[in-house]
Amino acid sequence: MKRELDQKIIEEAVAAALAARTHAYAPYSDFLVGAAVVDTDGGVHVGCNVENASYGLTNCAERAAVAAATVAGKRDLDLCVVVTDGKSAASPCGACRQVLHECSPNMLILCTTPDRNDVWFSLNDLLPNAFGPKSL
Repeated sequence: MKRELDQKIIEEAVAAALAARTHAYAPYSDFLVGAAVVDTDGGVHVGCNVENASYGLTNCAERAAVAAATVAGKRDLDLCVVVTDGKSAASPCGACRQVLHECSPNMLILCTTPDRNDVWFSLNDLLPNAFGPKSL
């Protein structure tokens, strides 16, 4: 990690992801997801899942949050918070892991639920031996 994340930033990101989750468009799966990424300056950028009748065109919350950070001129990220429905937290899908890796292979991932069933990962643990810019 490039900097130590304090509890205040983590809680701000969780709250932002929870709020983003309320805007999710998930009429097919009814699986609402909110995400927040924290850049190295402490900025929080959010996204939610947006489903599509053509399922392959669905956009995940994590990738939407990365897009929001990119629009804000931030690509170097320290943390990704993912809030999902259910009793246990769900980790990012493979496509999201790959996109997150492009921003920072060392970022921390906090997967949680609205009831705060927190599970922490390192992105390197979720995507070992990843394909990235150095692979080209």
